[in-house]
Amino acid sequence: MKKVVFWILAFLITASTAVYQRKTGPTYPVSGKTTIANTQIHYELLTTHETGIDCPVQIDVKNPEISGTVLYKRHKTSDPWASIPMERQEESLVAALPQQPPAGKLQYKVVLSYLGDETSLTGEEPVIIRFKGAVPLWLLIPHVIVMFMAMLFSARAGLEALRPKSDPRKLALWTTGLLFVGGFILGPLVQKFAFGSLWTGFPFGFDLTDNKTLIAFIGWVIALIAGRKGKHARGWVLAAAILLLIVFLIPHSVLGSELDYSEMDSPQAVSTTSIHSFLGSDPILA
Repeated sequence: MKKVVFWILAFLITASTAVYQRKTGPTYPVSGKTTIANTQIHYELLTTHETGIDCPVQIDVKNPEISGTVLYKRHKTSDPWASIPMERQEESLVAALPQQPPAGKLQYKVVLSYLGDETSLTGEEPVIIRFKGAVPLWLLIPHVIVMFMAMLFSARAGLEALRPKSDPRKLALWTTGLLFVGGFILGPLVQKFAFGSLWTGFPFGFDLTDNKTLIAFIGWVIALIAGRKGKHARGWVLAAAILLLIVFLIPHSVLGSELDYSEMDSPQAVSTTSIHSFLGSDPILA
C-alpha cells in the first residue's frame, strides 16, 4: 500500500512541475485584457512560432472605429521599429510578423488606436517571440514522455530514500537511464530540428536547458556511484532527486538558443507575404 501511495505522490509532484514549467516558461503566450472606447478587449500574443511562415497576430475587436498597428524589431539589435498596419477581417484586427531564421527573436507591441488615442496592449514592455524549426511529433512526443518519466522515477526514488532501511538503487538506475535517453539522445535531436544544433550547453555554449540537464545527470551519476558495492546511498539519492526537481522548476527555454543578428549581413525587412495567404478564412489566434 505504501508503494502505491508513493507512486501517486511522485505522479502529483511530476504533474505539478509540468504545469508550473508550462505556465512560467517564456514560450507561454502573453495574455490579458484592456478597455478601449467602453469595449473590453481580450488578447493573447504568441511568444514562439515555427519558422518558414510569418507569425499571425490577431486581436478580436468588434468596434470598427478601433484600428491597430504592430510595431516590431529584431531582438537585441539597434534596428529602428518597423510598423505593420493591422487589417480588419470582420470583427478582428490581423497582421503578420515576418518569419525569422531558427532561434531568431523579434520584440513587438500591438498598439490600438481610437479617435487619436493610442494604447499599447502590453504597455512599454514588448513581447519577445522566438522562431524555431518544426520538430516532428514522432520525436517530440517520446522526448517529452521520457523526460517526465525521468522526473516521475526521480520523485519516486527521492520518496523511497526517505524510508529507513530502504534501497532506492533500482529507482536511481531507472532515473539515470531515462534522463540519459531523454536529455542526451532525444533532446539534442529535438534541438537539431528546432535550432540547427545538437548541443549548445557546456562546453560549447550557455544554453540553460542543456546545462541544467547536464547538471541533473551528473547528480544522478554521483548517486549511482555512491550506491555501488551494495550501499543504499539514500542521502545521495535524495539529494539527486531534489536537484532534478529544482532543475525542472526552472522554466523550459529560459536562456535558450538565440540567434546573434550581428553575424547576419542581410538587413531587416518586412515580409511581403500577404496576411491572407496564411490566415485564410480561419485565422489562427495569436
